[in-house]
Amino acid sequence: MTPSVRTRTRSTTSPPVPAPAATRPRTGRRALTGAIAALGLASVLLMTDSPAASAATWPTATGSQAVTATISVSGTKDYGLKRLYGSGDLGTDGQSEDQDPILELAPGAVLKNVIIGAPAADGIHCLGSCTLQNVWWEDVGEDAATFLGSSSSNVYTVSGGGAKEADDKVLQFNGAGTLNVTGFSVQDFGKLVRSCGNCSTQYKRTINLNTIEATYKGGALVGINTNYGDSATLKNITIVGDSSKKIVPCQKYVGNNTGAEPTKNGTGPDGTYCKYASSDITYK
Repeated sequence: MTPSVRTRTRSTTSPPVPAPAATRPRTGRRALTGAIAALGLASVLLMTDSPAASAATWPTATGSQAVTATISVSGTKDYGLKRLYGSGDLGTDGQSEDQDPILELAPGAVLKNVIIGAPAADGIHCLGSCTLQNVWWEDVGEDAATFLGSSSSNVYTVSGGGAKEADDKVLQFNGAGTLNVTGFSVQDFGKLVRSCGNCSTQYKRTINLNTIEATYKGGALVGINTNYGDSATLKNITIVGDSSKKIVPCQKYVGNNTGAEPTKNGTGPDGTYCKYASSDITYK
């Protein structure tokens, strides 16, 4: 596992291996049936090679598999919408740092049609350029996916899928390069995407969000570090159930490489770091 530096606090007590996550209640969170009703999304075809035109209906797992040690993936792997969930050393949904992932993708790997259930440990790690296609997280653990790699030419693609129940970050961008997220659904989250604010090695990172549906509650769609030259472009964003507009579309920070908590540096479009117009965001 490639280490990264992130700061968060949460109990790391590991629960027993649960029933499938779709039926597992979480204190203070919406039940899955309520979440589905809240989405109110048009159905899209699952298990395709094309991103969803809009946020997709939550899929039904074709089966479940306990994972006790990180699975390494290279080339293309299609799970056919099987649910993977952590057990043993991976049997945690806590926020402690440096947990192992359920899946670790080699550079260039393509992962298709999989549901990450709970416990979810640290979700998925990409060691370089990767594609996550129609990947769903029922109950995010430490992070849903973490993108690593030091080359500025790395391209990480998240096409379709969705995530919910993320206490903090969904997509953690620690490496260099460009992260493209298209046709993705998220709800009950801290941040959809965060450029690492305090990794020991920092990079300029480019983030593109297109055709996203975010359902309240949530903190921010994207967080970037202006002092490292990050940028985020937002297009076709739909925010549901947030009449008070509490979800911040683009939060700017002053990042660091010391492990300290980064400081906020404003919000809103500026044409350089946060690239979007009011017409790019629709509230429902």
